[in-house]
Amino acid sequence: MIQAFGLTSNPRKDLPPAVDDISFEARAGQVTALLGSAGAGKTTALRLMLELQQGRGITYFRGRPLHRISHPSREVGVLLGGVPGHPARTVRGHLRMLCAAAGVAVRRADEVLEVVGLVSLRDERLGTLSRGMDRRLGLACVLLSDPHTLVLDDPADGLSARETRWLHGMLRAHAAQGGTVLITAADPKEVARSADRVVSLDQGRVVADQPAADFARTRLRPRVAVRSPHAARLAALLAKEARATHRSVEVVREGGNRLSVYGGTCADVGETAFRHGILVHQLADEIGDMGPGAGAEPDDAETPEGTPGTEPSRGAVDARGTGTEQERSAPDGSPERPVADREAPSTDGTAAARPESAPAARTAVSASRAPRTLDALPSLPPPISVRSAPSPLRPLRYEIRRAAGISTGFLIAAAVLVVSAVTAVLLARIGHTPQARLLAAWPQQVPLPPAALGAGLIGALAFGDEFRHPALAADRGTVPRRLGLLVAKLVVTAATAVALAFLTVGCDAELLYLVYGRELTQVPADWFSSSASWLGLVIGCAWAGVLAAGIFRSTTAGLAAVVAVPVIVVPLVHKALEGPSARTAAGFPLRVREVLLMQWPFGGERYLVAVARVLAQPVGSALALSVTVLLCAYLFTTLRARVR
Repeated sequence: MIQAFGLTSNPRKDLPPAVDDISFEARAGQVTALLGSAGAGKTTALRLMLELQQGRGITYFRGRPLHRISHPSREVGVLLGGVPGHPARTVRGHLRMLCAAAGVAVRRADEVLEVVGLVSLRDERLGTLSRGMDRRLGLACVLLSDPHTLVLDDPADGLSARETRWLHGMLRAHAAQGGTVLITAADPKEVARSADRVVSLDQGRVVADQPAADFARTRLRPRVAVRSPHAARLAALLAKEARATHRSVEVVREGGNRLSVYGGTCADVGETAFRHGILVHQLADEIGDMGPGAGAEPDDAETPEGTPGTEPSRGAVDARGTGTEQERSAPDGSPERPVADREAPSTDGTAAARPESAPAARTAVSASRAPRTLDALPSLPPPISVRSAPSPLRPLRYEIRRAAGISTGFLIAAAVLVVSAVTAVLLARIGHTPQARLLAAWPQQVPLPPAALGAGLIGALAFGDEFRHPALAADRGTVPRRLGLLVAKLVVTAATAVALAFLTVGCDAELLYLVYGRELTQVPADWFSSSASWLGLVIGCAWAGVLAAGIFRSTTAGLAAVVAVPVIVVPLVHKALEGPSARTAAGFPLRVREVLLMQWPFGGERYLVAVARVLAQPVGSALALSVTVLLCAYLFTTLRARVR
């Protein structure tokens, strides 16, 4: 269950806090709704509960605050807003990536896709999904780790009536299996139909906390929904008869040919229309909203009431209203069929039966719920019976799937190879370029070669895309600053940078051989130190991009840090090295051999000396200094966030 105590947001400038001392409980096996209009504090309350916003108060999820849960995504499934994924990623690829982050088998992605009905769209890009399909994918992301608690912010926003019924059926099925469900909503009728308990918020405070039956009886009003091509004339006649008979009847024009009659009955409206020869397309009892004209709903093309010319019988269930208990069962008294057996609303003007898992519609008189059976609930993905132990390879698998799931990195590498090859050919034609720089396509006037810039951009995107499209939002709402994730990004970007460096030199050498012959492709005599310097430069740029983007949460900041190394840091280091010095590092290789009491296999001391020579160069020392400073800054921000 969820227990929230004293949730209070930080005060704003000259304004009261958005949430002020909110306390409530969401029990297991029930659907609890936070109800309120826009600005009532529903989303702020959820962010305080999930520790995504600073404030006072504490929330317990089955007796533990969220920061004390080792794997939050396995305990709490969160959906705030849309699906936080890269628009170029496929539906299946996005779920498989989240499987790696959560430490569950990849087959789990196919299981939840089948449950939410997205199997046919598994190869579609996230950016092409409709609102309804996006919500289905969001629910799939939430169910991926088989969490006990679901926290959803206005999950039915923008959905059609049929998609809303499906969503509420899934939430009801999760609660029926012992889970806890907490949602937010702005429509009182929606929560009356879908929730077990309603917590009403107004201006950041709890104004009511009651069962849904009491909420429907005390805070909703019954009304008669009427559709007629002569709505204005009928409204005038109803108002006139109410005044003549001294009855308290309110008639509200909802727009178009729709009326809402408060205080009347279907019989009264029907008799009035019959006496005056007025054609009626719809006449149905409904549970209304908080008052006349509050929150008029737009027509839905998928709902039956949007179809003109139909004439449902009295008491028929409106797509957004409620009906009687008899109308929620088959004529023979058997319970309704599961949602999979019903494909579309009926054409006689009544809405299709609601899914078994959704709560029964409440009437204006009793607001009771029809009995449900567990066998009729929609199918949920099978539970994860065996929890995988924490593995150091889990962040690495996640990062590999994240980087390989979109084409951005491959396009950057292709652009780097093309630019490097063209630059190498032009430099060879002009001449006066050392062979090492020629193979790297590095002109003297350019601070960095194309391969180093490409590696830095790939590194910056490793964290920049995470903060722009937070794929791990299902875990804590933002990218977690875990050191395991940082190490995985450094390893993957280093491997990518090495591959890019080798491909660049190979393509440049091959093109130079084809254009100018073998003379320009000879292996330099100092190939070992040159190769070490080349790899160190490319890897250092990639790491600088990763760390800077992780600190400043921006791809642009990561790439700027890479460019700043040769433009700003290198001149400063070069100036410091050229200054007066009382000591020199002469004889360093000999002293290294003396310190190493035993010979390393395969001449390992030579590699150490080569690394030292690379770091002694102005570019190498500047890059090493920059990476070290960025790493320390990243660790500092990580520790500070954990302390907070």
